[in-house]
Order: sequence, then C-alpha cells, then structure tokens
Amino acid sequence: MLTLDRKLPPGSPATATATLTYESRRKSRQKIVLDGGEEAGVMLPWGQTLAHGDVLGSADGRAVRVVAAAEPVMLVHASHPRELARVAYHLGNRHVAVEVRDNVLKLAPDHVLRAMVEGLGAQVELATQPFEPETGAYGHQHGPGGRMPGGRPPGGSRQVS
Repeated sequence: MLTLDRKLPPGSPATATATLTYESRRKSRQKIVLDGGEEAGVMLPWGQTLAHGDVLGSADGRAVRVVAAAEPVMLVHASHPRELARVAYHLGNRHVAVEVRDNVLKLAPDHVLRAMVEGLGAQVELATQPFEPETGAYGHQHGPGGRMPGGRPPGGSRQVS
C-alpha cells in the first residue's frame, strides 16, 4: 500500500488526487482511497491537517493532491455585517468550526446551532459544498497535551522567570 508521509511544497505536481471531507482532512493518520481507487495510508506528524490543494508525498516519489469534498453545510446569512459578526462571535464562543466568507459563514449542519443562529436573526441555507473552516488564531492545531507553541496551554499565559 502507498504510504503518504510528508507534505510537499505548495504547487508541487501530483499524479493522483484524493477527495476528502473536512473530518478526513483533520486526521493525520488514516487509510484513504485515492480517486483512482488505490488505497493509501496517510502517516503525517500528529496534529497536521490537510487543506484543499495540499500535496502529499511518499518515499518513492509519488505525489497526491488533496481535494476538498463537497459535503452538507449550513450557509449563514444576515441582513447586516454587524449581525453576521454577532453570529460569528457566538459560534466562536462555542468553538464551532466555521469557514468565513464575504457576507456568509459556513458550518457543518447541526440543528441546535441552526436554532441558535436563527434565534439571533440570521438566515440559514442548506447546501452541499467543500468545507474549509478557519484553522485558528495561531494557524495550527494544538499539539500533544493540548499545548501551544512555547508550552502554553490553550488560553493560558507564558510564565516569565
């Protein structure tokens, strides 16, 4: 089985593609099926996530481009940017994965969140589209033990000696 164990530089050529959902792109170690039907193992360092367009490489020089799969999403619209910002605040306060676009927020379908968003005055539209939520303020996932760079726990401060 093909083992994909590294991310290649952006724009690297690829000979195959793998269409993956957001949840699959969050897993750094898993078995996938390439779009051509071949099975492959993804063995990236813990915590690495994949984005649409990333290219994965193998020890034998093969390269596979990641494609974000179309999947069910909720599109959140509001009549005023301030209302949309208010919705984004409440979603962020709940640590919900959100993709921010011009005048729209995109998130995974959830009936409880839908009720909250509509209760805040926004409109929800169901769609099937690729989903690429924000990666966070630091542009990465937390590492082992939930620690951030510098050894700080999320939301914690660095001790100064």
